[in-house]
Amino acid sequence: MKPMFAILLALSLSGFSTLAAAATPEQEQALWQRYFQARFPDVPWEEFPNGAYAIDPIGRENWEAIEEFPPYETAISEGEALWNTPFADGKGYADCFPDGPAIMNQYPRWDRARGMVVTLPLAINECRKVHGEKPLKYKKGPIASLLAYIGYESRGQIIDVKIPKDDPRALAAYEKGKQFYFARRGQLNFSCAHCHVLYAGYVLRTETLSPALGHTTHFPVYRSKWGEMGTLHRRYIGCNKQVRAKPFKPQSEEYRNLEYFMTYMNNGLPLNAPGARK
Repeated sequence: MKPMFAILLALSLSGFSTLAAAATPEQEQALWQRYFQARFPDVPWEEFPNGAYAIDPIGRENWEAIEEFPPYETAISEGEALWNTPFADGKGYADCFPDGPAIMNQYPRWDRARGMVVTLPLAINECRKVHGEKPLKYKKGPIASLLAYIGYESRGQIIDVKIPKDDPRALAAYEKGKQFYFARRGQLNFSCAHCHVLYAGYVLRTETLSPALGHTTHFPVYRSKWGEMGTLHRRYIGCNKQVRAKPFKPQSEEYRNLEYFMTYMNNGLPLNAPGARK
């Protein structure tokens, strides 16, 4: 796997010739964010979480109309009820997450004891397991409603994912996530970066391809295509299918590492979950 600097150059991204080839995650993050700010100079920093609606004025008008009566409001209410409903043992989510529901900016995080990336959906199901409850399915349904409520309570929090410098396993997980993002896959031989780095802002069929910067800030989302709420890993699965690649299971190591990389690259952006998309 080439360093991301070399890959960005291969994708004809210019203006960063002073960055060393063996870049640190901090340098790569700065490169990533500068690239998108230079690519879309009229987009304010805080607008990147709005995805394609930050760069597509017509799509934004439609989106703003939808946001007047958000289709995810029911999910927020359902998630709040789930959060406040005790488990069979009398405990609840608050016993696992003592900081309350506004915790989305704490994830994904590196778990030093287990040597793995822990996402919020994974932490939710681990909480349920500790208290004798069955795990929730990861793509949609109650897990999406819980995440919608937690996301709503966390709106405005600033993303601040850490890669501990004293644990090389954390850096390895970040590197695996980065490799996944830039690797070509499927019959179409496309990477995530083709659509959302190289061709961000272009129109594919009738859809404006959103910039990668900000992609993890607004999940879970209500997609008109789905007609319901869905999680980030559901979207990963859909993207893999679109390039005719065999998807991984939600909350697989591959997708958790991908989320770790992508969210780290969004450090400094505000959370605005849940979201609504086409």
